Amino acid sequence: MTRTTHHVPSPDPSLPTVSGLVVVDKPAGWTSHDVVARMRRLAGTRKVGHAGTLDPMATGVLVVGVEKATRLLTWVVGQDKTYEATLRLGQATVTDDAEGELVATADPEAVEALTDGAVTAGVARLTGAIEQVPAKVSAIKVDGRRAYAQVRAGQDVELAARPVTVSAFDVHRVERTHDDAGRPVLDVDATVTCSTGTYVRALARDLGEDLGVGGHLTALRRTRVGALTLEHASTLDELTEGVAAGRPLPVTTLEQAAAGLFPVRRLTAAEAEDVANGRRIGPSSGDPADGPPDNDAVIGGFAPDGRLVALLGDRGNRGERTAKPVLVFLPGERFAAAPGEPEPSGAPGTTGDPREER
Repeated sequence: MTRTTHHVPSPDPSLPTVSGLVVVDKPAGWTSHDVVARMRRLAGTRKVGHAGTLDPMATGVLVVGVEKATRLLTWVVGQDKTYEATLRLGQATVTDDAEGELVATADPEAVEALTDGAVTAGVARLTGAIEQVPAKVSAIKVDGRRAYAQVRAGQDVELAARPVTVSAFDVHRVERTHDDAGRPVLDVDATVTCSTGTYVRALARDLGEDLGVGGHLTALRRTRVGALTLEHASTLDELTEGVAAGRPLPVTTLEQAAAGLFPVRRLTAAEAEDVANGRRIGPSSGDPADGPPDNDAVIGGFAPDGRLVALLGDRGNRGERTAKPVLVFLPGERFAAAPGEPEPSGAPGTTGDPREER
């Protein structure tokens, strides 16, 4: 499909404003920004963003937030991801993928001597907690400028290694083939599950360097971001056709998204009102038996009626912990009590002062 926008439909004005996550199956050749621009027209709002950039050559799961759901994207980005990838061994490129200029070609005898067992052993060395130098053509900023912009301007960029986790790196096939010039190469099809911040093309580069033949990425398809998979995804053509037919965009609601991303805490009406007004409530869990408390954990706080009130984080030292609103979605809201639950009195929360600094 093309990126032209003059035939892109707008949503039916009689429909309610969409708010939620839309899982897009990004097509090859589109940037993530291209997808966001199209989704703004289809959703009828400028308040659209994405979680986790995909390179133009890559396809698959791109999570797009619309309206209030854009506030969840920070946490979506941090989810583990799964990719289907093809890594070519025997050649290295300046970008570590097939879009970059070829900078090194291995000796044909070295490529032909490479065994499947050597490939498997090399993959094993790149599995688990590792230190990875990101691809130079990345969005990481160096001295205030994107690394890819500096590389494209002919400048040399040095990026520091950083810790990432490759929880699975499963090889499905090793094909011995030749490139367009007739030179021998190995194409390795694999599934990679990894932490946020991991570059699959850097894995291809590092595998090739480890085996002494060079390597780069030739195909990449993201199949999962957290709990969101290709089963939840729609193509841009499908989304465009649906809007043109007067149907609302298929969204994962805030409540569905939060329940998939975080542990769930069911709040009483009184707790929900405290949280909606920025007040702390009792902790979501007790003190951990071992180690220091986890002050980075996030929990979804749901009202008795099922709506997502806020994201909560337990804060404080042992024996003094409270649950603090991290992000409030229903500020100032009032809530009806569940059957058998006393109605909220409007009294302050556990910290006693609604003016407390948040």
